[in-house]
Amino acid sequence: MSSSTASAPAPGRRTLGPMLLLTVLGAVLVLTAAGRTWAEGVVTGVDGGRLAVSATGSTLSELPGGLALVALAAAVAVFAVRGRARTAVGALTVLAGAGTAVAALSAAADDAGLDAEAARKLALAGAQAEQITHSAWPWAAAAGGLLLALAGVLTARYGRGWPAMGARYEAPTRAGAPRRPAAAAADSAAELWKALDRGEDPTR
Repeated sequence: MSSSTASAPAPGRRTLGPMLLLTVLGAVLVLTAAGRTWAEGVVTGVDGGRLAVSATGSTLSELPGGLALVALAAAVAVFAVRGRARTAVGALTVLAGAGTAVAALSAAADDAGLDAEAARKLALAGAQAEQITHSAWPWAAAAGGLLLALAGVLTARYGRGWPAMGARYEAPTRAGAPRRPAAAAADSAAELWKALDRGEDPTR
């Protein structure tokens, strides 16, 4: 066996980089889209005047942005867990990504949020927007959700073969004192962030 073959990374390890890239791109796309205008229209005031009204993605629905942050946190948690826990993290990311896409498309077709924004702008109990138009940003958020779901698929399929956080970054425990898995994962994630802040590579 040649030295180049021996040093080649395992097939599973080669998917770690794409998973991180998909997660970052997907989360950035969703969060950026959530801050843009998704719907616009006009509303008639009590004095008969016409007033323009608009609503951003986060105004229409907080789910896409919230689920994108869940997927982003799951990508960090991958380094703090091993084995079947990584498969579970991957499944969670798939659900978060799919939920992001569904929530974005649902909000794009829902005019109730724009009506609520029109009522708030007019300081009325209720109002109905007219001449409503929708932008392409909900579709961008949905595309970001699909990228997150794909990152979750990679995690669930290949996560067990990825490098884990080094033992020197794991929080110490008292001798003979058992630790709950949830507490151990939280401490490990905290140590991972501290290592990244110091400019160290926690996978070594």
